[in-house]
Amino acid sequence: MFYYIKGTVAHIEPERAVIDCGGVGYDCATSSYTLSSLNLGKVAKLYTYLHVREDVFNLYGFASEIELECFKLLLSVSGVGPKAALSILSANSPEQFAMAVITGEEKALTVAQGIGKKTAQRIILELKDKLSKEQQKGGWENISVSNNMQGASKSSDAAAALAVLGYSSAEVSMALRGLAVETLSLEELIRQALKRLNKFQ
Repeated sequence: MFYYIKGTVAHIEPERAVIDCGGVGYDCATSSYTLSSLNLGKVAKLYTYLHVREDVFNLYGFASEIELECFKLLLSVSGVGPKAALSILSANSPEQFAMAVITGEEKALTVAQGIGKKTAQRIILELKDKLSKEQQKGGWENISVSNNMQGASKSSDAAAALAVLGYSSAEVSMALRGLAVETLSLEELIRQALKRLNKFQ
């Protein structure tokens, strides 16, 4: 229904921001990660997701399309609702979330409030399974979905993390080309690739 909302930040509170668009205040539930980028009285643009269920009609907003994509990915996992998804994204940047899935780092997810070990394991398992199915369709022959950093190159793990976030093999190849793979950490490698991808959108 709404792709994004752009207007003045009228109100900020934990997990919520109100964006004034032409005199109408849109109440957007959001993550701490997005809230940290907002300033009261300043113009902001939030990419939105409308959650409708019986008598529930909630709007969620995020500072980047990538964070919105992470939110949708989390909702696709069985047993994970908007509240749990927001909690994870409040504790992890998009890069950290993607890296946690690829490396099987449960602790990165369980630091989020209300997320236990079983939920973290389910998220990692289901999203890795989704990536594996994408690999089988072709185009991701060089991507590793290993549970740890051993036996998998940094560039392969970065590529897999970007694939989890929904980017095609061609986009990932372009984004990683020329980056200092040997000297950058995995998280920084993913972050720089995402910056490149955002420029081309």
